[in-house]
Amino acid sequence: MISKKLEKAINEQIAKEIYSSNLYLSMAGYFHSISLAGMANWMRTQSTEELQHAYKLFDFLLDRGGLPVIGQIDSPPNHWKSPLDGFQVALEHEQIISKSINDLARLARKEDDLSLEVLLHWFITEQVEEEATVSELVDRLKLASDSPGGLFILDNELRNKTAAK
Repeated sequence: MISKKLEKAINEQIAKEIYSSNLYLSMAGYFHSISLAGMANWMRTQSTEELQHAYKLFDFLLDRGGLPVIGQIDSPPNHWKSPLDGFQVALEHEQIISKSINDLARLARKEDDLSLEVLLHWFITEQVEEEATVSELVDRLKLASDSPGGLFILDNELRNKTAAK
């Protein structure tokens, strides 16, 4: 049985993962609207991944005798100043999620919940990868900021990456 304190914290993290999914789906719509199909597809894939993260926590909570309670999920923005701005927002968001997962891991340690700690190791590793990937895309978008050709090359690369998955 999981403690009520951890149950509440996991439910909060589930809501954050669902918001992340909604944010990336909204970004997919934005990128599609400005004819960047590769970036749109990449964001759609990210949206699906974030929802899978929510399911992983949801199932863990059920397995431990907890009750998943999905609270209100805020609506994400639906427009950004530029592709670079969109990816910078995504990077900032990933950093917020990383902090939230790290805080949850510290709480699991404090509550002596080893099974939650083990699960969260996967999330922590995943967040390192997510931040690195989005950070690289931000850097590449900065380099391409004065070159529409560079933007379209990056968009095409992302289209090919998501097509390969």
